[in-house]
Amino acid sequence: MLKQLLEKKLLALLAAIIFTTGCSATAQDTPAGEVVLKVGDQKGNAKAVLTAAGLLNDFPYKIEWSTFTSGPPLLEAASAGAIDLGGVGNTPPIFAAAANAKIAAVGASKGQVEADAILVPETSPLKSVADLKGKNIAVAKGSSAHGQVLLTLRAAGLTTKDVTLNFLQPSDAYGAFTQGKVDAWAVWDPYTAQAQQEARARVLTTGEGRANGYGFQVAGRKALDDKGKIPAIKEYLIRYYKAQKWADTHREEWAKAWAAETGLKYEVALAAVNRNGDLPVKIDDTLISSEQQLADAFTEDKTLPGKVDFAKFVDTRFQGDLA
Repeated sequence: MLKQLLEKKLLALLAAIIFTTGCSATAQDTPAGEVVLKVGDQKGNAKAVLTAAGLLNDFPYKIEWSTFTSGPPLLEAASAGAIDLGGVGNTPPIFAAAANAKIAAVGASKGQVEADAILVPETSPLKSVADLKGKNIAVAKGSSAHGQVLLTLRAAGLTTKDVTLNFLQPSDAYGAFTQGKVDAWAVWDPYTAQAQQEARARVLTTGEGRANGYGFQVAGRKALDDKGKIPAIKEYLIRYYKAQKWADTHREEWAKAWAAETGLKYEVALAAVNRNGDLPVKIDDTLISSEQQLADAFTEDKTLPGKVDFAKFVDTRFQGDLA
C-alpha cells in the first residue's frame, strides 16, 4: 500500500515537472501579434534593396534595423540574441563557428568577386601579390576580405605571417589607407568603389579565381528556437531573396535607393551595383564543401585554433520555401 502511494506521488511529481518545463518553453515563444524582427544590416544594404523593390510596404511584422560595419560584430549580436538575423559574407560564419557562436546560416547567395579587392594607392610601387611580402595590409578581422587575403597570399606561396595585418573596420581602414599608414587595404564594395573614385585607389588583385563569392543570411539560435519568430524569419528571407532578383534587373533604381539610404554618392553606388549582382542559391553540399575548404585554410594558417565543422552551423529548414 505504501509502495503504491509513493509511486503515485512520484508520478504526480514527474507530471508537474513536465508540465512546468513545457509551460516554460512555451512562454519563451513570442506571441504572433507581438513579433518584432530584429535585423542586422551592413551599409544599408538589405533595407535599401527591400525598400526599392517595394517588398517592405506590406511586410506583416515590425522590423527593427541595426547597422553594423562588418559581418563579425553582426554575428556577435546574433549569437547574443541582440538581433535575430542579418547578412554577412563568406568568412564571418566561419569565425563565429570557431568561437562556438549560437548562430546558423539559413539562406545563401552567390555573387561576383571582382569587387573583393586588395587596393593600393595610385602611386604605390607594389605591382603583384608577391610584392605584399613584409607590407602592412588593412582588413576587418574575420570579414570576407580577411578570407580573400588568406587565399590570395596562399596562391602566391605566402601566408598571413609574411605580411602585417592591421585589423581595422572599413571606416578606420579608409582613413589609414588615404593617410598612407598602410600599404594596402583588403575590402569589398561599396568601399572598393568609393576608394577607387574618391581616393584614386588602384586594384592590385581581386578575389577572382580564389574567393567563392558566397554570402549568407545568418540567424541566432535564440531566434530559431522561438516558434513565434519562425514565420517572420521565413517571410523576411523569401522577400530578401526576391529583392536580390529584382535588383539584378533594376540596377539603376537599386543604386539610387542604396545611395539615398546610405549617403553614398550615386556614382559610387552604381559602380558597386554594376559589378555585383548577388543571386540566391541553395545551401547544398557544394556550398558547404567550399566553406569547409575556406575554414580549413584558416586552420592550416593557424589563424583559427582548431578545425571548424561548418555543416554544424547550417540550418536548411527554409530551403524549400526559398526554392
